[in-house]
Amino acid sequence: MSVATDVRVLLIDDHALCRRGLAELLERRPGITVAGFTGDPDEASRMVAALAPDLVVLDLRMPDVDGLTLLKRLREEGCKAAVLILTMSDSQDDLARALRAGVRGYVLKNMEPDDLVDAIQRVARGEMVVAPALMLKLANMLDGSQQYQSRESLMVSLTEREREILTHLARGESNKAIARELDISHDTVKLHVRHILSKLNLTSRVEAAIFAVEHRIAP
Repeated sequence: MSVATDVRVLLIDDHALCRRGLAELLERRPGITVAGFTGDPDEASRMVAALAPDLVVLDLRMPDVDGLTLLKRLREEGCKAAVLILTMSDSQDDLARALRAGVRGYVLKNMEPDDLVDAIQRVARGEMVVAPALMLKLANMLDGSQQYQSRESLMVSLTEREREILTHLARGESNKAIARELDISHDTVKLHVRHILSKLNLTSRVEAAIFAVEHRIAP
């Protein structure tokens, strides 16, 4: 039987207080190991090569080099780690650039610590995560897509409970948070989420959240 290992995270942020604070926060959480942290792009390249992290948490705006420029360099150097952008920028253009660059997550620095940890854990599991505050902007980027418009007729297939859970997904809530708020089990929430994705022909929670915003199921 295989033994579960911690997700190894590398933090890249030019603000010492931010990276050290985040490192301390993550080190207190089971299942996460902070492999290292730095604010220097050149050192970041060396650390990625030496430490082979599972996940890189990357600031978008740094004085010496743009975060996405650094990401391009890391990929060219062979970095295979998942990347989560942690930034103050809620710009739709920055979000679009990051997604085109292949990041798996884009979250804001003003989010609650527990929500940030949850986002990191979800990205490490292979999920796509976008800050709830940016869902409408992400929907605007996809506005007019036939793929999404054609799903409107599928809404009638959702049960009342599934529609309720869909509104919580649009707020970026984790399964545990939804279960706690609705007073149902975590496994029940997971089952409902699976049904929602299947009925709407979606592949991820992020797509479900976008769908909910586009079709005014949630604010």
